[in-house]
Amino acid sequence: MGEPAQASGQQENEPSASRAPWGSLSREDIIDAAVTIVEAGRYAEMSIRSLAADLGVAPMSLYRHIRDKDDLLDEVVSRLLAPVWRPAVSEDDWQEWIVEAAASLRQFLVTQPAALHVYLRHPVASPTAVERMDTMMGVLRRAGLDEQTARAAYGALHTYTIGFAALEASRAGWVPGSGEITSLAQQLAAYTTAGQFIEGLRYLLEGISRHLRPAWPGSQPGRQEVITVREWKFRAMVALFPSANKDAVRRILDGTRRSACGLPWPRAA
Repeated sequence: MGEPAQASGQQENEPSASRAPWGSLSREDIIDAAVTIVEAGRYAEMSIRSLAADLGVAPMSLYRHIRDKDDLLDEVVSRLLAPVWRPAVSEDDWQEWIVEAAASLRQFLVTQPAALHVYLRHPVASPTAVERMDTMMGVLRRAGLDEQTARAAYGALHTYTIGFAALEASRAGWVPGSGEITSLAQQLAAYTTAGQFIEGLRYLLEGISRHLRPAWPGSQPGRQEVITVREWKFRAMVALFPSANKDAVRRILDGTRRSACGLPWPRAA
């Protein structure tokens, strides 16, 4: 009679066959499982408890690797965004590059409720989001915007994209009532289409283009350069004194005397 009890005790101390071995769970395992759920369209039903059950661990085991559900979703969204955000068009065509980058983010947010939740809840500073922002800022600077204007332009483009996606997603399930839809309602409904998004984006880019710095002579058409202050001074002096020796001008900027290339000293007023 004692042996069955002993066997029962042993079974109680042994890990369940469905439970993952102690120490085998990692942060990457949790993110992988969450990505699978989100990609399958089951984001709304995902919870820490259900995710733990899928992984065969206790819910508290997840908190050893993630701070909370928001922390997990940030990682999931960053991973899902990584392969889809980068435009195929060349950065040389800066306006088309921006259009494609913004359109890709809008499409991503509209089709991934988890992503829209993350972007509406807090500023997103995930590795992919930061890479996207830095790349877009670089495109705007090379187009001819100074740093401050590039940041303002990026902010306008970014908030426009997120706001449009939120409105579009919130109206995705709207259908006209039983009564006949009015022409005004049809017009208003068209304001949340992909075509309207691109049209609004073009207006933004038209305004941004007015802040581009003038191109230097000899620069590539349609492409502005981002240069250092020293290079800007060098080009300005060469433009003002085309007969001056360029090497001497550079020496002047490096601290040698102004008279080294025969440039006149400015006269006192």
